[in-house]
Amino acid sequence: MTKRRVTLTIDADLLDEARAAVSDGDASSVSAWVNQAMADKSENRRRLKALGEAIADYEAEFGKITDEELEERRRLDREEADQFRKEWQRQRAERELGA
Repeated sequence: MTKRRVTLTIDADLLDEARAAVSDGDASSVSAWVNQAMADKSENRRRLKALGEAIADYEAEFGKITDEELEERRRLDREEADQFRKEWQRQRAERELGA
């Protein structure tokens, strides 16, 4: 892929984080760190756009998703997360007792 040199103004704390990543071996250079961050942001933008289009298609076919439906989904997600957390804690306790 073609690279181009640019001049950027970056928040000092973010630049410190990029330099730390290089020091820790998580990136080969600050440029590589910034390049990866931009690639990640770009991918996230594409995914959000695709999700928005999928929701629009769904609503065009089945009608608008209501606030009540969203709240029910949130409630079910919380219940599932709570069940998962309890199961995970149970399994962890069993492993610790068996060790």
